[in-house]
Amino acid sequence: MDERKISQRQQHYLQMLRRRQRRITVVQILIFVLFLVIWESAVRLSWIDGFIFSSPSRVVKTFVGMCEDGSIVAHTMSTLLETIVSFLFVAVTGTGLAVALWYFTELSEILEPYLVVLNSLPKSALAPLLIVWLGANQKSIIVSGMSVAIFGTVLNLFTGFQEVDPDKIRLIYTFGGTKRNVLTKVVLPGTLPLLLSVMKVNIGLCLVGVVIGEFIGARQGLGYLIIYGSQVFRLDHVIMSICVLCVIAVLLYRILGIAEKVCRRRS
Repeated sequence: MDERKISQRQQHYLQMLRRRQRRITVVQILIFVLFLVIWESAVRLSWIDGFIFSSPSRVVKTFVGMCEDGSIVAHTMSTLLETIVSFLFVAVTGTGLAVALWYFTELSEILEPYLVVLNSLPKSALAPLLIVWLGANQKSIIVSGMSVAIFGTVLNLFTGFQEVDPDKIRLIYTFGGTKRNVLTKVVLPGTLPLLLSVMKVNIGLCLVGVVIGEFIGARQGLGYLIIYGSQVFRLDHVIMSICVLCVIAVLLYRILGIAEKVCRRRS
């Protein structure tokens, strides 16, 4: 009887959680729809200038037109490819550098202040130099995307490695383990949630860095489309490109969120 009551209470609690999540989703959608209605109405009623602020209908019309000639697909795929490549480089390089700093204590003491300075440096200031050094090509844009996220990744992961439970580390050493055993058995498994959280943030940062690079040295991509549209006063193209960037950011974040849930279940 008690087990039945507990089961019923659990089901009731889960139903409450599902209803709450549905309410949140509905409210989010209503807020978005209301924003679009107000925006469109403000333009049609001449409360704001449609040439400067565009409107949802004009953005959709621009998007459909660019889909028909295939240009928006080319620009979007270029930005998406550069973002994914820079993200993968950040994930591998950042994790490797953080492991090296943890493994070699003296190296971390030497490099940590330089990493702090580089992480604090405005990355938009590096983009023009990267274009000069590497040329106006995809390589410089990918490096620009990496520069936004790499130093923060190293510092965050290194800090997380240092905060691993010291009792577990002592236990490994007590049984004759090495520092390599500590790394593979305690540090990396124990900081997996942190690693996944950092990567979720990094995907957005890499997208920002790629767009900054495209502002300066690209002939294709959504960043290039934004700059070109602003120069020739095609503001419909600018706002449409920003909307596409928002959709890309949300989708990439969701994909990494799903990967995080899968990894947590398996661990």
